[in-house]
Amino acid sequence: MDNSQQELSRRKFIVKVTAAGATLMLNPLFSLGKNDDDKRIAEIVARTTGVDTHNHIDVPLNPDELPGPKVDLAGNIRKSGLSAICMTFAVDYQKLSHEGEAYDRFINGLNAMDEVLKTNNMKRSLNLADIKTAHKRHTPTVIQSVEGAHFLEGKLERVVVAYDRGLRQLGLLHDSDASIQLGDVYTNPPKWGGLTSFGADVIKECERLGILVDLTHASNETINAALKITTKPVIISHTGLDTQLGQNEFMAKMMRPRLISKEQAKIVASADGVIGVWTHLSETPLEYAQNVRAMVEVVGIDHVCIGTDTKMTPAYRSPAAPGPKPVDPKSQPQDGKNSGRVGERTNEAWQSQKNGFYFAVVEALLKVGFVEDEIAKVGGGNFCRVFDAAISGRQ
Repeated sequence: MDNSQQELSRRKFIVKVTAAGATLMLNPLFSLGKNDDDKRIAEIVARTTGVDTHNHIDVPLNPDELPGPKVDLAGNIRKSGLSAICMTFAVDYQKLSHEGEAYDRFINGLNAMDEVLKTNNMKRSLNLADIKTAHKRHTPTVIQSVEGAHFLEGKLERVVVAYDRGLRQLGLLHDSDASIQLGDVYTNPPKWGGLTSFGADVIKECERLGILVDLTHASNETINAALKITTKPVIISHTGLDTQLGQNEFMAKMMRPRLISKEQAKIVASADGVIGVWTHLSETPLEYAQNVRAMVEVVGIDHVCIGTDTKMTPAYRSPAAPGPKPVDPKSQPQDGKNSGRVGERTNEAWQSQKNGFYFAVVEALLKVGFVEDEIAKVGGGNFCRVFDAAISGRQ
């Protein structure tokens, strides 16, 4: 081979290698690095269906603030490595003062989320087949959720309205009592003796239609009463064991009433429910994996899932909220680094986090002894099982 042929071959080789390298770099599954451990993590992320069962997407709830700032929801989910998130919001962050206000906020929130999905070329998953299809196509997807049934205001027919708008997971309770109560909230003094008759009716209607019931924020008495009437599995999407308090004393004291005991966790698991472990009270991915391990040791591998209670996209602050007002909420920066506290954003859940959320979690779960089949269950398989069972009502 003469010099000119050698040079041509060398150039062809460089072009091929460079093109292959560019392909790998553009593929988020290869964004971790080049060593064997990184590739193993990326492969597990690709093969498993990762689902965050409780993820807040901040949107405006007041009509004059719609549609709200543009956010890169699809890009952030891709970066995380997750296949899907249960996209949730709550209407009671600001005090509800008159009838109809909760419902208006609920509809405005759904309208804002419609716009977020439209601008991100995304769709809601309405059933397990949708989640599987999105995972197969490497397309991020969401399961629509709301935290707190305040929007019902005693009107059971609104559950149908929510279902028709794509709601597939309903958090029965949140921080404040609804105008027509559904049950006792675990951070408030008990008033209703657990689940109310209206709360029971809402659960039955969710089961009839095909909506997964989330009993987070419910007192033990409310949970136990709900489990006596349910015929389908439920979820407690975001909590942790009350024995896993972490190293931050302030956070431990604040979060302690929101944690679940071993005894109560076993009651939920015995009804085939699943319990989401949140990222709160863990300072590192490894500590989070240890909290997951602790929950698995109590209830078994088939009853634990991920429920971060973080935000996939940047926080949104309404000008109507008390406190300092943003200059223009629609112009707030929506992409880039965390503008709030560490732990608020999903992909910045820990100070030490270097990779997307699910990549970091899979790596940590491997370090504490989980194997791929177990990671597949905790990562999203257990949620998918109960989701499928719960929504098998009206299709």
